[in-house]
Amino acid sequence: MDIGRLRAETPGCEQVVHLNNAGAALPPKQVIDAVAEHLGLEATIGGYEASDQAEPARERFYDAVAGLIGAERDEIAYVENATRAWDMAFYSIPFAPGDRILTTTSEYPSNAIPYMQMARRRGVEVDVVPDDEHGQISLDALQAELDKGGVRLVSLNHVPTHNGLVNPAEEVGRLCRDANVLYLLDACQSIGQIRVDVGEIGCDMLSATGRKFLRGPRGTGFLYVRRSILRTLEPPFLDLHSASWTAPDTYEIRDDARRFENWERYVAGQIGLGVAAEVAAEMGLPAIEERVTGLATRLREALAERPGVTVLDRGERRSGIVTFTVEGHDARELKLSWREQGINVSVTDGATQHYDSKTAPAAIRASAHYYNTEEEIDRLVAAVPVP
Repeated sequence: MDIGRLRAETPGCEQVVHLNNAGAALPPKQVIDAVAEHLGLEATIGGYEASDQAEPARERFYDAVAGLIGAERDEIAYVENATRAWDMAFYSIPFAPGDRILTTTSEYPSNAIPYMQMARRRGVEVDVVPDDEHGQISLDALQAELDKGGVRLVSLNHVPTHNGLVNPAEEVGRLCRDANVLYLLDACQSIGQIRVDVGEIGCDMLSATGRKFLRGPRGTGFLYVRRSILRTLEPPFLDLHSASWTAPDTYEIRDDARRFENWERYVAGQIGLGVAAEVAAEMGLPAIEERVTGLATRLREALAERPGVTVLDRGERRSGIVTFTVEGHDARELKLSWREQGINVSVTDGATQHYDSKTAPAAIRASAHYYNTEEEIDRLVAAVPVP
């Protein structure tokens, strides 16, 4: 990678040491220009007219995202964010009383809450699969739960938001296929930092955001739904885009994944997200992953040598997300202090992780991307206070 060129194409690199890519990455100039150009067109000729004129760019989004994850364009829906994409998939599943949902200890709160709502509304059961010795989902325990029967859905986060690991998504997919069980993968933190191929993983549905490692605009995301199950899922709500009003008392839902879309949308964002997917594909996800995980490993190793620092990451395979605590220092106060020094990090709130007993009450989350430098990693380490 030509890091100098990549940083030159990322205006934010001149302003901050941005290690909050798991929150929202700095967008490249290609994405910024695409969004700004369409917003300018809307301001000049009108929103509807601009959307019509930009139809080729809007349609290119479906090809770009599909190509990025090994899908077909009719399996892709543009959605406002990853949470709403996940919701559209989850709430479309026709759960029945007694159906079981299997998830992991590191589940994200915005996913766990709908499980509980569905348990109250439909009488489903939610079972948390324990971790293995590495701290990731135990495949043996998952197999045992599948063998019990009654499982309607396995719902997994690919890269948890708070502990640095990468769950074994492909192995989970194999078990789900063998058991003929639906598999929903939350790829919010993995898309853009590691290679994701839905065919190899075997997931039936996948949700993702634009703003994180994919480096797209905020307020954008997408949903993948395997073509073979599309007609078995009815979206929780419909409009004149996702369905057609065919007679006074009848309607027909679209056959493709756009049944999960709204008519009204952030058109500039959709165009920008398509560009972001093209940028990532052009660079190559294997190269991106090598760079990101290399920087994260450097950070973990350097932090482990600092007195009073505890690195909390686990997992046999680890991502670009690094979590740690500093003895005697509040994580939120450190975040604000470092922000004043031009270093961006985030804080994970362990109090919201009710399935995960190993999570600290609050920890620093630093997340590297390929445009970060070794010097920036060292600068964060040097800013860590010594007890």
